[in-house]
Amino acid sequence: MTKRKTLITAAIAAFTAAVIIVIAAIYAVPSDQNDYRNVKSSDGEIIKYRLAGHGDLTLILIHGWSCDSRYWKHQIPYFMRDYQVAALDLAGHGRSSQGRNSYSMGSFGLDVKAVAEDLNAQKVIFIGHSMGGAVMAEAAKLMPNRVIGLIGVDTLHNVEEAISQQVVAHIISGFRDDFVNQVKAFVEPMLPADIDTELKEWIVRNLSDAPQDVAISAFEEYTTKLQDKKLANVFEDIKIPVRCINADLVPTNFEVNRQYMMSFDAVIMKNVGHFLMLEKPDEFNKLLKRSIEEIIRTN
Repeated sequence: MTKRKTLITAAIAAFTAAVIIVIAAIYAVPSDQNDYRNVKSSDGEIIKYRLAGHGDLTLILIHGWSCDSRYWKHQIPYFMRDYQVAALDLAGHGRSSQGRNSYSMGSFGLDVKAVAEDLNAQKVIFIGHSMGGAVMAEAAKLMPNRVIGLIGVDTLHNVEEAISQQVVAHIISGFRDDFVNQVKAFVEPMLPADIDTELKEWIVRNLSDAPQDVAISAFEEYTTKLQDKKLANVFEDIKIPVRCINADLVPTNFEVNRQYMMSFDAVIMKNVGHFLMLEKPDEFNKLLKRSIEEIIRTN
């Protein structure tokens, strides 16, 4: 081989290696502390989030009460092939800072907004699990020109439904007296009898390890949002389609939700509990993909 051919071959090999490195970086799934990005929320709280994939459309994944971005571990690698995907830890959760006196749905909405702005995301779909359904609604109000749709995950079953204040007081009293055991008693009825044992133990342990003050504040603020149609009224100001993927543990009231939302629909997964994206990720991802594509078509 001539010297010229040797140099060309080496150049091609170097270029190929560089392309592989770039592709690997684009599609890498964050796994440790170094893979988290930082952004300041409006009150200075440090919000950590994980970013993967690329594309004109950004999916922002919003976890539920006392959870964190790890609950989306099966969704990030699946959807990053087609979209930019960000999964954040709301303030007080996961790796984000814990300096607030009150953890309201509005303040969480500002956390989500901070991540979207940090990415300069111009076309966004929010995907919120459980309490994340209320959070994504608050965030959508703040970004009417960027958010094209909302997808709830076992949430928004009935935006008019309220939780009895007596029940809320009883649960919070239990949290204050014995947080770990009360969380276990609170969460276990949400899980199916045949759930994988390791997954069940991880969910219960993870929620029980949450900062008690943050968990109680967020629970109080969330249940307050469910009183007097406060959550329903938020959706009257959001003129984008809303879709849900819900378990059949709690009935979803299509008629009531459609009174407040410009467009609402839901699919119901059978034989799953509250953490359906972890329990049956393959089935869930297919349904989520269908909901995303439906929202894209409407825009």
